[in-house]
Amino acid sequence: MIVRKLSLLKIKNSRPVMTPLKNAPGKPFSPAEKKSKNNISLTFVFVFDKIGLKMKKPLFSALISLIGLLTVISLVRSVQSFTKPDIFQFLDRTIPNQYIVVYKDSVKDTDSVTNELEKLFNLQSQFRFNKILKGYTATFTPDKLEKIKTDPRVAFVTEDREITIAQWWKRKKTPIPTRTPTRTPTPIQSPSSTPTPTLNQSPSATPTVGASNQTIPTGVSRIGLTATNEGAAIGVAILDTGIDLDHPDLSGNIVADKSCISGASRGDDDHGHGTHVAGTVAALNNSFGVIGVAPQAKLIAVKVLNRYGSGSYSTIICGLDWIAQNSSNYNIKVANMSLGGGGSSDGNCGNSNNDAFHLAVCRARDAGITVAVAAGNSNANAANSVPAAYDDAVITVSALADSDGQPGGLGPNTSYGADDTFASFSNYGNVVDLGGPGVNILSTLRGGGYGTMSGTSMASPHVAGAAALYLKINPGAKWNEVRDGLISLGESLNLGHTDPSGLHPEKVVKTNSL
Repeated sequence: MIVRKLSLLKIKNSRPVMTPLKNAPGKPFSPAEKKSKNNISLTFVFVFDKIGLKMKKPLFSALISLIGLLTVISLVRSVQSFTKPDIFQFLDRTIPNQYIVVYKDSVKDTDSVTNELEKLFNLQSQFRFNKILKGYTATFTPDKLEKIKTDPRVAFVTEDREITIAQWWKRKKTPIPTRTPTRTPTPIQSPSSTPTPTLNQSPSATPTVGASNQTIPTGVSRIGLTATNEGAAIGVAILDTGIDLDHPDLSGNIVADKSCISGASRGDDDHGHGTHVAGTVAALNNSFGVIGVAPQAKLIAVKVLNRYGSGSYSTIICGLDWIAQNSSNYNIKVANMSLGGGGSSDGNCGNSNNDAFHLAVCRARDAGITVAVAAGNSNANAANSVPAAYDDAVITVSALADSDGQPGGLGPNTSYGADDTFASFSNYGNVVDLGGPGVNILSTLRGGGYGTMSGTSMASPHVAGAAALYLKINPGAKWNEVRDGLISLGESLNLGHTDPSGLHPEKVVKTNSL
């Protein structure tokens, strides 16, 4: 059981002040949680265990007050239906006085213009963007904001906002294989249940896996490990907390890394989320550990989230900008973003509602990069979360609960639903394109280990890996062709999985024929 103490913010002298619950156990607040401009003061305790959320009485009255304040009726549904609702997602996640300035496309020398504006307004840019879009990020006061907006070279100015990892997970470690391949590896424990054969289980050929003590994760098995296509040389950028650059099951596939986080010089993972995502995409087919969906794809570690799993529009745009500049160097054709924040799409790449994040994702699309993203874990409409809502530029992925690595629904129940049904936490809606395994997913962990995590964060990399396989045999395919191709090859409802909720008409990704 995990006890999480939370206390929201009270504004005092225009500054957010934490009011922690006294004498209660739990982990401390991250810096991202400490930022808010909302005049709200609540004190409560969340208690989590394996079967869900138990609310103490003070929480009930606090939630009622919050509902009245924010008029967010869906909050009640989220608390009742999802194991770990993030109360902060319903609050204002803008970063105070931090803005993204986007220049018009006609601006040629962006650095010169930025230098001029820095000097004129006594600013210091935190990020400069030159490829995916033209502009910069800086902190300045509202009076300067209005003046910068009137500059004829500026297309728009928008508030920077926080983004976090899009998952709920309880990390469970498994025995760690030796880091030295010359020794006899310690095998990873197999799932407790024996997969039950079904009529739909197989690819026709038997894949070659490195050795008997290498485990095929149930998620990789569920979508259909291919016998021949391993996505060789297709670059997949992981925009996340970084990747463990020394992990023995990943390091051979990592070809480049980049950090957009202050204080981190490289794309190394100091959290763990990104390493797990990367392993699902492209863990090596070797003599130990696990195997990824595309084990010969090349990984590019792009650190856009910090050690707390938090970042911003700016850090992600920084990552996308770097990917666009270096796509030809590393053959980057796919990107995975298992992250999210509140927002919606204007259906116009951010040009109508001044959304710099949306614009950057569309520009990545136009640069030939297929972007897979997590739908989110609030059991809510994914159209209210970004980048999941950007359906004109991304492949949005929901989470399937699978316990045995096989279709047919004959495996044991999971904590998030019956075998081969959509996970109870998964977001849904018209913007969702595909489902992928997202419950108890075995993959690589920071520090050289292996373990399971759950969330749409774990589902999205299955589709990113599948996109790499698709592009290997369909070079030059545009992002929408990759999306439509994977949908056409996907597993239809009631042909291997069911949807008791009635919320998930999307197909489940399959790679058998790639």
